Amino acid sequence: MKQIIVIAGPTAVGKTKYAIEAACAFNGEIVSCDSMQLYKYMNIGSAKPTLEELSKAKHHLVDIIDPSEAFSVAEYQKLAKNAISEIFKKDKTPIIAGGTGLYLNSILYNMDFSNTPQDLSFRQALEEEADIFGSEYIYKKLEKRDPDAAGRIHPNNVKKIIRALEAVEFGNKIQDFKNCTEYCKDYERIFICLTRNREELYDRINKRVDLLVEAGLFQEVENLLERGLTEEDISMKGIGYKEIIAYFDGKYDKEHAVELIKKNTRHLAKRQITWFKRYEDVHWINISDYQNDESAIEEMLTWLKNKLEYTTKAINPTT
Repeated sequence: MKQIIVIAGPTAVGKTKYAIEAACAFNGEIVSCDSMQLYKYMNIGSAKPTLEELSKAKHHLVDIIDPSEAFSVAEYQKLAKNAISEIFKKDKTPIIAGGTGLYLNSILYNMDFSNTPQDLSFRQALEEEADIFGSEYIYKKLEKRDPDAAGRIHPNNVKKIIRALEAVEFGNKIQDFKNCTEYCKDYERIFICLTRNREELYDRINKRVDLLVEAGLFQEVENLLERGLTEEDISMKGIGYKEIIAYFDGKYDKEHAVELIKKNTRHLAKRQITWFKRYEDVHWINISDYQNDESAIEEMLTWLKNKLEYTTKAINPTT
């Protein structure tokens, strides 16, 4: 059976570098599994691969969606599986790299988005209520109708709240994608998760935020606002964007905005690690245990080589 390599991990852990090394070692191409790197014009805040990094390995699903467009995990699943299929056709290895857990689930498990109930008049009424009374108003509706779904959705994410209410209204609850169990049978997965000691990871996050600010993050957000984007666009709810929009709205000063970005990014990293701990077949690599990146990369490539050989023999004993 065909195989994909997954290299996941929290933000700022170093996934891009490790994924590129794996792609170079195993004739691979990288499929991004990052909910922000998909968007055009959002280069700094999303920490997209640099031009040099892009030249070392072909990347898919980076810089392809206009940030004004609505985008869903169902659409991501379709694009990602198409990219994986294209890579297989070239007799290359798909390297899935990123930290967006729900997107990763859509690749690893059989998640069917085709039966989500929809009713335009029902949706329109909810959208009007949200405009008039605010997102908290319809979020409380969801809490009453489906507390489990409400617990998985941010109170400010109006689109997801409405989608969940639609599902309840028409007799189906929204799938709990965190508890998927049926693996996608199109390919075998070889799964690595990178991590670092918390102090080191948090220090990397803080330093990276400072670098992003120096690279022009505030100007990038200002340019996006000039394009007509607002805090209501899903793309602008990402960490590093929502805090700067609030700064431009006069809610706090620049220094506080930067500190909030660091704090929220650290919280994101913690949530990501918790998410990845749910997977049972993950090979964890704590980069902090190694003298440097080069040593950790060597260990990762050795493990992948052995795993690929073992998996091939297990599936095709005559090879």
